[in-house]
Amino acid sequence: MSNIPKIVILGAGYGGILTALKLQKQLNYNEADVTLVNKHDYHYITTHLHMPAAGTDNPENARVNISKLIDEFKIDFVKSTVVQIRTQDKKVILEDGTLSYDYLVIGMGGEPETFGIPGLAEHAMSIRSINSVRLIREHIEYQFARYKREPHRTDYLTFIVGGAGFTGIEFVGELADRIPQLCREFDVDRSLVKLYNIEAAPSALPGFDPELVEYGMDVLTKKGVIFRIGTAIKECSPDGVIVGDGEEIRSKTVIWTGGIRGNRLIEEAGFETMRGRVKVDEFLRAPGHENIYIIGDNSLMFNEEGRPYPPTAQIAMQQGVASAHNLVAAIRNQPLKTFAFSNKGTVASLGKGEGIGVAMGKKYQGRKAAWLKKLIDLRYLFIIGGIPLVLRKGKFL
Repeated sequence: MSNIPKIVILGAGYGGILTALKLQKQLNYNEADVTLVNKHDYHYITTHLHMPAAGTDNPENARVNISKLIDEFKIDFVKSTVVQIRTQDKKVILEDGTLSYDYLVIGMGGEPETFGIPGLAEHAMSIRSINSVRLIREHIEYQFARYKREPHRTDYLTFIVGGAGFTGIEFVGELADRIPQLCREFDVDRSLVKLYNIEAAPSALPGFDPELVEYGMDVLTKKGVIFRIGTAIKECSPDGVIVGDGEEIRSKTVIWTGGIRGNRLIEEAGFETMRGRVKVDEFLRAPGHENIYIIGDNSLMFNEEGRPYPPTAQIAMQQGVASAHNLVAAIRNQPLKTFAFSNKGTVASLGKGEGIGVAMGKKYQGRKAAWLKKLIDLRYLFIIGGIPLVLRKGKFL
């Protein structure tokens, strides 16, 4: 009977894939059995999904086959859906089997947070996967086609994006670029198309540099985006949204980007959570479970000011690297390393050739920021797949 410890990684997002790749590199042969579980046989680049959702890029460019990233002699890949996590038995129940573990890494990604807004879960779409962005792109094109058959239905040409965080801002930037093309393709008057970006907070990109936010909103307004900042969506229906004091904006397209919560399976597993996220210790472990690491959208960490870090790709990647280090240390009975997030900066695209960002203490806007975003994407491809992946995918990002 084998005494080799079993490590199971749930989810091949930014955190999960980095954990697997670092373990693959750091573990010696037969030092541990590592299994990576993911619903799909590909890893997708979440920060790129706003482009195929708007129709400005092919969804295939945002995905990378997991088999191209991992060494199958070091990592077992299981394509399946997690049904239940049973910490008391050290088992993970899949839809088609069961896995036992000695160490568990949970990085299953988040779910849209609707904040209890009536109708939002039922009637709004969200940018969260390759399949969801295909649906959004096809739905938008279909609205133009529907309008040509029913020209009195201008609500078909009204598009509502709820949330003006990074995903919302990047998506409206791409969609604003795509709309003139769709108008030409379907012979539609551009002035009939309305693109709303609605945000409950008093500012777009809450917490971001105000000067850059102003620049970004100006760029997007000139592209035709109608901002409703400081305005909450109160209700969503098949016919549009109710905002503010009861105003109705009629639309057949509502795309919600207003927040992410953790995975409900984590709550069901008995962990103490806040909006589906677990407040992990300094080593990224779940409280009371020294053998369970929780990363990415599923983890909750606070900065020195006591505010939670936003669940970004950047922090998930760093957590993946750190959890791999600590897993190896635990197996070898060596001291664990405290996780400390190092903020390298943040960049948001505003459509083709435009962006805003802060990196290395400097502000960037316009084409420089757009190029910086491109460099960040290329760096990520290099980290997970080296030069071959950069050459294969880099020209698309």
